[in-house]
Amino acid sequence: MRLFENIHTATTEEVLHKLNTSIKDGLSANEARSRLEEYGPNELEEKVKKQAWKMLLGQFMETMVVILIIAAIISGFLGKEIETIAIAAIVVLFAVLGFVQEYRAEKAMAALKQLTVPFVRVIRDGVTSEISARLLVPGDIIVLEAGNIVPADVRFTEAVSLKIQEAALTGEADPVDKRTQAIGKADIPLGDRWNMAYMGTTITMGRGKAVVIRTGMHTEIGKIANMIQEVQKGKTPLQNKLDQLGKWLALAGGIAAVLVLVVGLLQGESLSDMFLVGISVAVAVIPEGLPAVVTITLALGAQKMLKQNALIRKLPAVETLGSVTVICSDKTGTLTENKMAVTSIEAAGISIRNYPVDGVDSPDIHLNLLIGQLCNDADIQVTEQSKTVIGEPTEAALVDGAMQAGLIKRELEAKLPRVGEVPFDSDRMRMTTVHNSSEHSVEILKRVGLDQSALIAFTKGAVDGLLKISSQVKTNDGVEPLNEQWINRIRKAHDELASQGIRVLGLAYKELNNSVDVNNPDEVETNVVFSGMIGLIDPPRASVKAAVSKCIQAGIRPVMITGDYPLTAMAIARELNIPTDAGYITSEQLSNISDKELEEKVKAISVFARVAPQDKLKIVTALQQLGQVVAMTGDGVNDSPALKKADIGVAMGITGTDVAKEASDMVLLDDNFSTIVAAVEEGRAIFDNLIRFVKFSLGGNLGKVLVMLFAPFIGITIALSPLQLLYLNLLTDGLMGLGLGVEPAEANNMKRPPRAVKDPVLNKLAIAHVTWTGIVIAAISLVISFFYFDLANPDDPYWQTMLFATLGFTQIGHALGLRASGRAIFSLTSNIVFTIVIILTLILQLSVIYISPIDHFFSLAPLHPSDLAITILLGLLMIVLVQVERRWLVRGN
Repeated sequence: MRLFENIHTATTEEVLHKLNTSIKDGLSANEARSRLEEYGPNELEEKVKKQAWKMLLGQFMETMVVILIIAAIISGFLGKEIETIAIAAIVVLFAVLGFVQEYRAEKAMAALKQLTVPFVRVIRDGVTSEISARLLVPGDIIVLEAGNIVPADVRFTEAVSLKIQEAALTGEADPVDKRTQAIGKADIPLGDRWNMAYMGTTITMGRGKAVVIRTGMHTEIGKIANMIQEVQKGKTPLQNKLDQLGKWLALAGGIAAVLVLVVGLLQGESLSDMFLVGISVAVAVIPEGLPAVVTITLALGAQKMLKQNALIRKLPAVETLGSVTVICSDKTGTLTENKMAVTSIEAAGISIRNYPVDGVDSPDIHLNLLIGQLCNDADIQVTEQSKTVIGEPTEAALVDGAMQAGLIKRELEAKLPRVGEVPFDSDRMRMTTVHNSSEHSVEILKRVGLDQSALIAFTKGAVDGLLKISSQVKTNDGVEPLNEQWINRIRKAHDELASQGIRVLGLAYKELNNSVDVNNPDEVETNVVFSGMIGLIDPPRASVKAAVSKCIQAGIRPVMITGDYPLTAMAIARELNIPTDAGYITSEQLSNISDKELEEKVKAISVFARVAPQDKLKIVTALQQLGQVVAMTGDGVNDSPALKKADIGVAMGITGTDVAKEASDMVLLDDNFSTIVAAVEEGRAIFDNLIRFVKFSLGGNLGKVLVMLFAPFIGITIALSPLQLLYLNLLTDGLMGLGLGVEPAEANNMKRPPRAVKDPVLNKLAIAHVTWTGIVIAAISLVISFFYFDLANPDDPYWQTMLFATLGFTQIGHALGLRASGRAIFSLTSNIVFTIVIILTLILQLSVIYISPIDHFFSLAPLHPSDLAITILLGLLMIVLVQVERRWLVRGN
C-alpha cells in the first residue's frame, strides 16, 4: 500500500479510505500482521556501522602517525629500545584517544531509539488494547492523552483540547493546538500542520484519536535518523593542517637523510654507519612529540572549558572553536530562555511595554493580570529552594506575571473559586472560566475595579475572536459600547505588538447571575466586556546580547536558524544585534531555490525562520561550501543532522535531547550562549599555542639537521649520535612542547578575525621564524663545536657535550622567547605547567651531563662550570633575539 503525500490536506474520510481502516473498529488482527510484514517494525534502524576494528585501524592511517610508526620501526632496527618504546607509546595514545572519540560518536542512533514508546493503546477488531509500539502499522487507530509520547507519525481523527509539545522536532517553544480539519495548503512547515503529530513529540494537554500514517524510518524522526547516518563529517581544520604538515615533514626528512648520507660518504665514512646516521637525521626532522602535545593540550583545554560549563565530547572541537567563522544558533532555549514571560499589557488606555519594570499600580492593569491568573490551568509552586512550573509555558507566564503584581493564584482561587468552565478549543480559540463571587471576594474585586455579582466569567484567547463576542470595552471612565473606533484602536495596538514578535492574548469578563449554565459557551461567551491585552515573549537570555557583540568583534558571524515564526525571530534578532538588514528566509522559500542560490542568500541573510530539519542541514552545508567554519548550536532532535554536519556541533546540556548531545562535539552545561564565547577564546588560545609549539619544534629540529649537514665542513663527520639526537628531540618536543601548549591567551585574542581555514599550519611569518631560528641555533652550535673540537682527539666526548648542551639550552631559550605576549618571560605563576616543565627539562639536561653512568650511556662528559655558563648564556641570547623579532613585527603592524 503506497501512502499519498501531503496527507494533511486530505479530509479524515479520505485518509481512512486510503488506509482502508475505520475509526470504530480499526484494523483487523490479520490485516495488522500483514502490514507488519510489509512495513516492518515501528523502530529506527541503524545502517551497517563501521566496525570497531576498522575505526581503530583508521587511526593509524594519519600521515603524522604513519611517519611516527616508521620512526619507531627504524629506532628498533637501530637497537634503540628506549626510543622505540617512547615513540610507540605516543602512537598508541594518539590512536586510542581518536578511536574512543569516533566510537562515542556512533551513539547518536542509540539515543534516537530511546524516543520510541514501549506501549500504546490501539483499536483493533473494535477492541481497545495495549500493544508494543514496535507492532504499530499504517492504518492503526490509536488513543492518545496528556503525558503520552506520540509513537508514530499520525493524523488526528478526534481532538479534544489537544496540545502537543513539538519543540524537539520543530524548535517552537509553545505546545501546538491540534484539530482534525484538513489544511488547504500543501507546502507548509511541520509546525503549522495542526492535524498531524509526529513520533517522539509529547502530548501536554487534552486527548484524541489518530490514525497511524507512517512508522519507523518513514517518520519525520526516521528521516532525521537517516540524515544523521548519511552526514559525512569532514576533518577538522587542525586535522587537515597536521596532515599537510606531516607530508611536508616526511619529504623534508627524506631529503635531509639523503644529504647527510651523501656528505658522509664524500668524507670517507662507511655506508653502514652513514645509513644509520641518515635515518637518525630523518627521525630528528619529525617532531615526535607533536601528536602527544596536541592530544594533551586539547585535553587540558577541554578540562579548562569544563570549569566554564562547556563539556567537550570530541577533543579536536577545542581547536576547531578557535577557527569558527559562523555560529548558527537555534533561537528557542539557546538565544532565549525557553520560558514565556509577560512583557506588555494594554488596558483602558494604558500601555505598558516593559513589564514588570514599567508596571503601573492601576485597577485596569490588575484586572487583566487577574483574568490571566484565574482563566488558567497552570500553577507555580514556590519554595525557598525552588520554583516549580506546572502547566504549559504561556499559561505559566500569565501566572508568573500576576504573581509579580502581588496576585497569588491560590489566594485568588480561594476567594473566587471556579464553578464552571468552557475549555479551550482550536475552533473558538479561547478559554473561559466562571467563578463564584461572595463576601470574601469584595476586596479583590474592588482592587481591580469590578462590582460584586453572583458569578463572573473570565475569558482569554485570540484578540479577533474576543472582539467578535464583545459588546463593551473597559475604559478609564468605566464600561463603554465597543464601537468601530475602539475596535480599530485595539487592532492597531495588537498589530504593533505582533510586529515585534510578541504573542498577544485578548482578555474579557462578564458578570453573570445564578441562572446561567456555567459550562455553556452560548451563555458565558456572549456580550462580554473586552478588558485589554497581554503580550508575551520568550525573552533573550540576559548574557546573550553581550556574547553576540563579542562574537561580531571577533569576526564571527551569528546566524539564527529557528522553527519559530518570522516576526518573532526578527524581533529577537534585532534585540540581540544579529544583523537583520537582509531580512529573513523561510522553509517555504528555501524549498524553491537551488543550492547555488542558497549559497548566495546565506552570504547576507542571518535569520532563517519556520525551518525544517533538512533546511538546517542545507544551510550549514551552504555555508561550508563558501569556505566558512560553522558552529551549530541546538537542543532538539531537529538539530541533530546539522549538529553532526557542522564543523563543531554545540548542544544544550539542560534542555538538549540525548540525540542532540550524542550528535554534538560540545555540550553547554548551562545552556548559555555566552559560554560559547569563552570556548571560542580558549580554542583560539590553544591553536596559537599549537602554532607556538610547531615553530619551536621545527626551528630546533632545523638547527639540529643543519648541524649534522654542515659539521663535516669543519672536520666533524658525525656531530651527534642517533641516541643524542632522539633524546634532544623527545626532551624538547615532548616536555617543552607541553609547557608551550598551555600558555594563556594573547591579549588581542578576541579582537582579531578567525584564522583562515585555507592557511597552512605555518604562514610566511612562521616559516621565516622557523628558518632564522634554525639557522641561528645551528650557527651558534657549529661555532661552539669548531672551538672545542680537537682534530687530534676526535673521540673526546667533551666537544660533543658542549654541542649537546648548546643545542639544549638554545632551544630552552627559544621556548622562553615564544611565550604569550603581555606575560613576563620568567613569570613562575602565569603558566605553572611551563614552570614545572622548564625546571624538569633543566634537571634532565644536566643529569645526562653530570650524573654517572647516564653520561657514559649518552657518550657525554661533565662540563667545567665556565663552559656550562657559556651554553646557558647562548640560551639567553636566543630569548633576546626572539623578543626583538616580536617587537619588530608589532611595530610593522
